[in-house]
This record gives sequence, structure tokens and C-alpha cells, in this order.
Amino acid sequence: MLRLGFAWSTSSATTKHIAQARLFTGSLLRKNSPRTLYNNRCSGLPKVALRALSILISFTTDLFYDCFRSSGVIFFSMASGSDGPDRSKTPKHTNRLSKEKSSYLLQHAHNPVDWYPWGQEAFDKAKSEDKPIFLSVGYSTCHWCHVMERESFEDEEIGKILSKNFVCIKVDREERPDVDKVYMTFVQATSGGGGWPMSVWLTPELKPFIGGTYFPPRDSGRRSGLKTVLLRIIEQWQSNRETLESSGERVLETLRKGTEISASPGETLPSGPDVANRCYQQLAHSYEEEYGGFREAPKFPSPVNLMFLMSFWAVNRASSEGAEALRMVLHTLRMMALGGIHDHVAQGFHRYSTDSSWHVPHFEKMLYDQGQLSVAYITAYQVSGERLFADVARDVLLYVSRDLSDMSGGFYSAEDADSFPTVESIEKREGAFCVWTAGEIRELLPDIVIYDPHGELQGQNVLIVRYSVELTAAHFGISVDRLSELLSDARAKLAEVRRARPPPHLDTKMLASWNGLMLSGFARVGAVLGDKALLERAERAACFLQEHLWDEEGQRILHSCYRGDNMEVEQAASPIAGFLDDYTFVVCGLLDLFEATQRVHWLQWAEELQLRQDQLFWDSQGSGYFCSDPSDPTLLLALKQDQDGAEPSANSVSAMNLLRLSHLTGRQDWIQRPQQLLTAFSDRLIKVPVALPDMVRSVMAQHYTLKQIVICGQPDAEDTASLISCVNSLFLPHKVLMLADGNTEGFLYQRLPILSTLVSQDGKATAYVCENFACALPVTCPQELRRLLLE
Repeated sequence: MLRLGFAWSTSSATTKHIAQARLFTGSLLRKNSPRTLYNNRCSGLPKVALRALSILISFTTDLFYDCFRSSGVIFFSMASGSDGPDRSKTPKHTNRLSKEKSSYLLQHAHNPVDWYPWGQEAFDKAKSEDKPIFLSVGYSTCHWCHVMERESFEDEEIGKILSKNFVCIKVDREERPDVDKVYMTFVQATSGGGGWPMSVWLTPELKPFIGGTYFPPRDSGRRSGLKTVLLRIIEQWQSNRETLESSGERVLETLRKGTEISASPGETLPSGPDVANRCYQQLAHSYEEEYGGFREAPKFPSPVNLMFLMSFWAVNRASSEGAEALRMVLHTLRMMALGGIHDHVAQGFHRYSTDSSWHVPHFEKMLYDQGQLSVAYITAYQVSGERLFADVARDVLLYVSRDLSDMSGGFYSAEDADSFPTVESIEKREGAFCVWTAGEIRELLPDIVIYDPHGELQGQNVLIVRYSVELTAAHFGISVDRLSELLSDARAKLAEVRRARPPPHLDTKMLASWNGLMLSGFARVGAVLGDKALLERAERAACFLQEHLWDEEGQRILHSCYRGDNMEVEQAASPIAGFLDDYTFVVCGLLDLFEATQRVHWLQWAEELQLRQDQLFWDSQGSGYFCSDPSDPTLLLALKQDQDGAEPSANSVSAMNLLRLSHLTGRQDWIQRPQQLLTAFSDRLIKVPVALPDMVRSVMAQHYTLKQIVICGQPDAEDTASLISCVNSLFLPHKVLMLADGNTEGFLYQRLPILSTLVSQDGKATAYVCENFACALPVTCPQELRRLLLE
């Protein structure tokens, strides 16, 4: 088996509100006290308030790092190294990808390569001409995908070799995650790493025999270039084809056995507290004390870890482990909010940090990060009451509303890391849209003295928050409000300049799955903050999903749709049927929206989608859900994702969805199904629960059981709203919330007969806290309800 290529990143794995930050702790404050900073200031004091910006905002030395190593995987410099095409020229080549909707495929529409999209036309050609397939997988905001496209796929000589000897298929991994998962499993197994761009060579029967990731165009040192690899494969295909095919088949057979996940006869679900404690211990072992997070560098946001820790704290509040879990998560979220991974000018979060201090990010912004991080931050606000976390959650939603929102109500997928530094540039640069030189800052903020005692302001720089606004205001003798106002003005000036720069590419593909995650973000933040505008935005997103990504006739979710040239929503000629992630994340978003608005039609649609999910993806023999249609003949592996990574595993989220639905709809079959699902993953949960922290949360919910919180009252009454607000102010990971409005003919009353026995007391809105539909004494006072919920 040939082993080719190096990993760029492993698949496992990232305005005024900043002024509310609490005191920054850690080595920076210890090494540079406010007095030391003050004594080393430049001479000639400017206006006091603006001078404070020099303490609050600091810079890094050089934006672009050379290569560094992490966990045995090679990570290369983020700076691109060659000129891009002249944008004024008419394309010399146009291939069939020009007819596609995917931004990533369209980026390759003018390569001198005879590209095909994934589909029967390409498969038939490979069989009829008996040629191997070159499968190239990436996504539109992938930096190294851009590099390989520019270096190799625009190369005339390489294009001829590819087109003559292979059937070349280009796949957008976000458009076809099912294809990506199958071949990434092969690449990881045979090369020891994985990432994008992914390069795999297949037989005409779609069976892989060689795989890798990024290849330079030609040999470089000890690394084989793409041209060399292609010529070697051509030679091996002609002279040693049987060996290539047999070795690939052996690996596939091993993968079929190794990736099988099923519940053994008589197997039971492991203990919830035991699994949770082991997951906590494994996370604590990898926790990085100084800046938070769970590795040195590169450092990813990992919302699934953060949400687990807060859930662990919620059931272990009195223990030292619970207190430590809370400390870990709150410190991590603070450091992320203060660091360069958080965009202090245009809001939102970048994908990950290239260093351990969250300072220099990889600049792409992904919708799935914004959705999950908005939930993580608003949950941190619920558990701590610290305003910073609520402000950051709003900050994320502001970015998504402004930059990632379609007129239809849907959300776009991503914003690229690369852009042209100026309108005259012909070469894109990583982070060009976001970074600043010291000269730019001085010109924009002429009254400021840039504090630079170590000569760090060389080249491009990333803005971060160094000290709390309270400390800075006290140091310079001005009020917090005044300082916040001035900092907001400074950020506005920077934002105005950034808007004039050439913007990064925006991937306007709209995915059901990621829209579901973002729907949860708007619904959860809106509910906690009582913000009607955020809830209205959430409902627009749900309406978008129903209008554009639900096929009423076929009774199925569609995976994707696209923004057309005239800003209208378009669908592909052959729409892509939804995958497990699409159903799971949309159902979760709808349940969050139902609990936030108490509009029953969202619950009804969630139930409808869950039933369809069960029909399409449930493994009736081994339990659990397949990631994609197990009957698809073009997919060689029927996979069940067993890792919560940049996105949670759909099986992890499904387990919680089923628990919530069983308590909201009374469906008995959904009471047992999550236990069956979780039992199928028992081995993984027992040995390495840290790989599935979101699923561990579901195991905990199964153990502790969900509380049903029923508010009896009129929907628009003030006392009803006060009780609901009380519930929403608390982080209660094991609960469902429903409003009993007295309409006994309605959906909830028909499904849950117990609701007819629960009535308002003395004409007031009344709360019942029930467990297994056995209810505590009713309460009418929000303070009493809070005490009851925290018992």
C-alpha cells in the first residue's frame, strides 16, 4: 500500500460588548503589571481615554508562522506563496463544473482539468474506459485547497496528465459529507492522518487504493510532488493493477469490520455517573491551565467539550470536580473572547487558533462554529451571571445576522480566510481582511500612542484584549462608561476601514444541518435574554428550512440550496437528499425553538422529521443511526460517526432529541430508543468518553431523567412570561419546558393527558415541576420556582 501526502489539519479537530470583560488573569498580567506598562509608555501623553486603547488592544509579532509540529502531524505555514491568476483575463479553459452550484466546484471550473462532479456520468466513463478515478475533495474556504488548486490544478502539464489518464472527480465535502466520510476513513487508516484537500485514487468500481491530502505540484526535498505521484500511479495501474486493487480491497474489508458499531445481545447502557466522571478526568488531563482549552497548539474552540463540562457541573455542583469543571470552561470561554480568535472589529469567531493563547487565528469563519459557540456562551451566562458571556453571544449573532444571512431567512456556510490585500492585488493572502499594521492604527487613531516596549509591532498584527475595561478605566482615571464609548468609537473606525478592503470569499451555500445549529443559537440566546428580535430571526430561519429545504412531495429534507445570481434561492438540478446530520440538527433546532416560543407547530414538525429520520437511517439490527442512506450503492461503508468533533455526532444529538421528544409528545417508542442507541456506543463510551462528550451528556440525561416543567397560564400574560423567564434564566440540562394554555383540544393536551389535571392556582400563572409525570406542589412565584428548580 502506497502512503502519500501530509495532513494539513486532522478531521477531528474553533461591539461594545468586549468592554464588559472581567479582569484578565494569567501570565500576561503577571509579567506586565499596569504600573510597569504605565512607566514604559511613550513620552508625550495623548488624550487619556484614547491612550487606554493601547493597553486594551495588543498585537502579535508576525502573523504568519513557519511550519510547526503538533501531535506528529505536520502543519505548514499559512501564508500563500505564489501569485494568483490575473483576474482581468478571460478564462482559457472552462470545464463542466461551470454548471454546478457549489462555490468550491465553481472555483475549479476553469482548470485545465476534465473535471466531473460526483455522479453516474463520471462512474460510467471510468468503467467504459477502464480508467482509475482521481477523487479530489475539499471546500470553498479551505486555504490549502486554494493552494493546491493554484499550484497543481491550474498547471497545464498536470492537467493533461490528469485528464488523459484518469476520470477526475471534484467533490465539495460540505455538499457531499457522505462521500467525504467514506474516503477520509480510508485516508486516515492508510496514511496516518487526514485533512483537506483530500486526494484519493479509486478503481472504476469506486474502491480506493491510494490516498493522501495536499501534494505540491512537483518534488520538494523528500516530498513527492503530484506529477511524480500521478506518473507512479499510472505505471503501477498498468503493470501492477491486481496488487493495487487487492491491497485496497483488504483495507476496505478491515474498515468495514473496524467501523461497525452495534449493540451486542444482552449489553446494557454503562453507568451515567461513571462515564461522566471518566470523561471529566480525560478532559481535565488535557486541559491547558494558562489560556484554557484542551491542547497546546493549534487550539480549537471545541464547544462539545465546553457544553459537557457545564452539564457535568450542573449535577456535581457541591463537589470539587464540579467546581473545577466550571472553572475550566469559564476560563476557556473568557480567554477565547479576549483573544484574536474572536473578531473584535467585525464580530464572530474564527475557526481556530494557531497558538496556545488564542491570539493568531486561522481566519476562516464557519457557520457551525457560530451556532455552537453562541449556545456555549449563553449557557456560561446562565451558570455564572457574568455579563461578558451574554455580550459575546449577542456579538456572534450580530455577525451572523449581518454577514451570513440570506434574504430568505437562511444562513450561509462560511467566510474564507484568504482575500486580496488591496483592490490592485493579484494574490490572496491569509487574514488580509482582518489584520493591521502599526502604521494603519496610528493613522486611523492619531491621538493614540502605541505601546510597544518589546518591538513587537512588526508586519501584520491581530487585535486582542489585554486587560479588563474596569482596570484600564481605573488606571487612567476615567469612567467605565466613557472608556466603553471611546473603545466602541475606535472599533467603528476600524470596521469602516475594513469594509473598504476586498472582502474574503463568502460561501453562500445553505446547508440544512448547519442552519439547524444556527437555529438553536438564535432560539437559545433569544430565550435566555428575552429578546424578541432574536426569536423572530430564529423563526425566519425555521420558515426558510420549511420552504426551501423540505421536499413536501417526497417527505424528505434536502441537504443544500444556493444563492443565485439574482439573490434568489436556487436548487441544484438534482437536489441532494438530506443526511442524518440534516435531520438531527434541524430537529434539535426546532425543539429549541418550540421551548423558546411555545409555538406548537415547531414541535409537530420536529416530530414529523424524527419519524422520517427513523425510517431512513435507523439500524434495526445493531441500533444507532447510519450517517447516510445505507442502501446507497455508491457508498462502500455504512458508517455511524463515533466522534464529537467540530460538530457533534448526529447520534449524540439524536439521543437527546429522542429523550426530549418522548417527554413532549408522550411517544412510548422514543423512551426506549435513546437507550438502545447509546448502548450501541457502549464500548467507546466506556473506554474513551472524551471522544463523545456530547453523547456523554445524553447518557447523563438518561440516568438523571428529564424534568417536565409545565407553566399553566395565558400565553401573553405577564405572570406567565415571568415564570418562563425564570426557567430560561437557569441552565437546566435535563428538562423540557411546555406551556399549558388550557386548550384541551390542542396538540399537547391530546398527547399528554396529564396536562388536563394541571391547572392555574388562584387565577395566577402556575408552574409544575414534574418527573416521570409525577409533579411537585405548584408554585406561582418566580422565586419559589427558582428554588424548586435548583434543589
